[in-house]
Amino acid sequence: MEVNYQNEVSIPVDGIRLKGDLLMPKEAKAIIVFSHGSGSSRLSKRNQQVAKYLQEYGFGTLLFDLLTPEEDKDYNNRFAIDLLSDRLVAATIWLKKLPAAKGASIGYFGASTGAASALKAAAKLPEIFAVVCRGGRPDLAMEDLALVSAATLLIVGSLDLEVLDLNREAYKELQCEKHLEILEGATHLFEEPGKLEKVGVLAARWFKDHLMAVTV
Repeated sequence: MEVNYQNEVSIPVDGIRLKGDLLMPKEAKAIIVFSHGSGSSRLSKRNQQVAKYLQEYGFGTLLFDLLTPEEDKDYNNRFAIDLLSDRLVAATIWLKKLPAAKGASIGYFGASTGAASALKAAAKLPEIFAVVCRGGRPDLAMEDLALVSAATLLIVGSLDLEVLDLNREAYKELQCEKHLEILEGATHLFEEPGKLEKVGVLAARWFKDHLMAVTV
């Protein structure tokens, strides 16, 4: 993979700076912004693994901290979905103005509670072309789901029973192109052999197919 841009970035939001890692393969036509779950960060090994799959498919990726280290000490902030979605919107607006990202389409990958902030942000930004949620909590954004226009893929493990039920309920509220993918034998964190790799493949295909739909 030939890289056009790779750097640690500092994203200005609400008078603070959020750390992020941006990688752009050469000739990338889209950037996938990651929205991690509670208690996690841009250093999440699972999200980094998925990001590598997307990079191999030619997608740029931005993993960033939605909270500062000080903010993360307040446990309630980790579940402040409105705050986190506003941060994601602000980071997206900043990204679109970055010379390295000029002309690139933007998609979201949300994990756990980060799925809710990704979907809320997508409801506010109709230019988001696709969203993928891994073991997500879209139910935490229930009141905004009908406003999401981005093609949305929900990936849930078959053994993650409670979250699977919540995804099924949220799925009914989505009015966009959508699909619920149930990975047999996977638990919430997709720690079983080969399961996270499957998530990466499913996400890459979803983004690729729907990027083609908006660029033709």
